[in-house]
Amino acid sequence: MANDREVLREIWEGRLPVCFQLNSEETYSLQAPDAYYLMVPRLSYFPLVTDKVRKHFLKYINPEKQEAEMWLDFNGQPLRWHYPIGVLFDMYASDIQLPWNITVHFDKFPEDELLHCPSREVVESHFMSCIKEADVLKHRSQVVSNMQKKDHNQLWLGLQNDKFDQFWAVNRKLMEASGEEVFKYIPFRCYRGDGPFVQHLVRPVTEEGQKKTLHHLISEVFPNETDCVHVMTHGIEPPWETPLQWLSEHLSYPDNFLHLCIQTS
Repeated sequence: MANDREVLREIWEGRLPVCFQLNSEETYSLQAPDAYYLMVPRLSYFPLVTDKVRKHFLKYINPEKQEAEMWLDFNGQPLRWHYPIGVLFDMYASDIQLPWNITVHFDKFPEDELLHCPSREVVESHFMSCIKEADVLKHRSQVVSNMQKKDHNQLWLGLQNDKFDQFWAVNRKLMEASGEEVFKYIPFRCYRGDGPFVQHLVRPVTEEGQKKTLHHLISEVFPNETDCVHVMTHGIEPPWETPLQWLSEHLSYPDNFLHLCIQTS
């Protein structure tokens, strides 16, 4: 079970300074709006933290677009709202200077690149489906299937309202190894460039019972490339020798997945 509470809290409290600016081509008023600055949680999702951003820019856009769905881009690349904010930052970290400059749009929604997100309920549905998928990998779905609706709500509200204790009171059950010392498989996703993420079935121990490390995982997913890749998560590069079980328990995002951004040197 996750027991390094200070590590868990440090991860939870990670923040990023963001400067939101309205796309200049969508400014309808005579006066261009000021940028809007926020410190956003790395572990959250943009639709959960941008209500004030939307409200700030609405009065500057075409009235016909005020009911339109807001979407974001960085350097011309639409940002996938269903990826945690910290994952998006780490994906583009080499091109980012702080504060992170993000462009806000209400027009020309990129249908081929982004999923629609008309409400917070869509984010909740995505988040809970990830939790369930991770539990299938870790515990053959035994933990989630025994949870009550109020437990699901507590996980979601803990994330949505940025309440560490509320979230971890339930999430700790998902981070226990169910009578065994390790999970069945490690829930993880690897990101490389703008392509789809990669995930394989990787066990946290070898057939001989030895603990696998981050180096083992990368060797299995990207064979023959371990000498030329760097792995970033939560803005840090974990050491190659870090045990996978410990990584999963302590550096997973609230959706219970490790999100690993792969950079080639």
